[in-house]
Amino acid sequence: MFFAHLALEKRLKAPVCRATHDLAPPTHNLVRLAAMTNLSLTREQIDLLAGVNRFNSAGRYPDTAMRLPTPSEADECMVRIGGLLEWLIQQWWPVSIDP
Repeated sequence: MFFAHLALEKRLKAPVCRATHDLAPPTHNLVRLAAMTNLSLTREQIDLLAGVNRFNSAGRYPDTAMRLPTPSEADECMVRIGGLLEWLIQQWWPVSIDP
């Protein structure tokens, strides 16, 4: 889950750079990064980012007391994160592929 957080963080920092014409700030807060972009995220996407934020601290500081997700919760979260990552990539490279 920590690496999923990192993937989202890096995927959001590119649009931050594009929107601000500067380097992205040294933050791991996904909601803050998303707010700095020109992307139109849904409430559901923002809520997902907020939920994934907690895995940043847990991954960096394993002694942090937090309830770990069950395997099924982690699987469901990873599916949602994968969908968001795909959406973020499409926002960056809106490519239409003809079959």
